Amino acid sequence: MAHIEKKLEELGLVLPEPAKMPPDVRLPFAIVNIRDRRVFVSGHGPQNPDGSFSGPFGQLGRDVTVEEGYELARKTALSMLASLKRELLDLDRIHGWCRVFGMVNSAPDFTQQPAVINGFSDLIYELFGPEVGRHARSAVGMAALPFGAGIAVEIEAEVLID
Repeated sequence: MAHIEKKLEELGLVLPEPAKMPPDVRLPFAIVNIRDRRVFVSGHGPQNPDGSFSGPFGQLGRDVTVEEGYELARKTALSMLASLKRELLDLDRIHGWCRVFGMVNSAPDFTQQPAVINGFSDLIYELFGPEVGRHARSAVGMAALPFGAGIAVEIEAEVLID
C-alpha cells in the first residue's frame, strides 16, 4: 500500500467518491489539470464519503462555527486528495504542495478565515510531513460560495509531482 494511503487508513480517514453535482451544474473545465510536473487543482468543497457535499452550509460567523469550518476544511482536503488519486493513481507522486487558496463563505464581520483553512493545512502537514506538505497559502472571505445554501469552504491548490 502507498505511503499516503496507509497514513489515511491509520487515521481512519476515507477518500470520498467523485462529487455528486446538482443536475443543473455544468463544469466545462478540468478538476485536475496536469502540466509537466505542475498540477493545478480546481476548487473543491467538503464531501461525505458517498460524494455528496457536506454541511453545515452557509456562512461562517452566522450559520457555521469556526470549529465546524475547520472540520469542513479537513473534509475539503480529503475531497481534493480523492481527485488527485483518481488522476495520478498514486498520491505518493506528490513531491510538494506549492500553493493553497482557501475561500470561506463569511458573514460580513467574520475575520477568522485563517483558523478555518488551518483544517486543510494541518491535515496536509500530517499526511505529507513538513517538507512535502509545506505550502504558501491565502485564506479569504467570500460573500457566497456555490450550491444551494452555499458550501462553507472551497479550496484550490497547486502541487508538484515526480
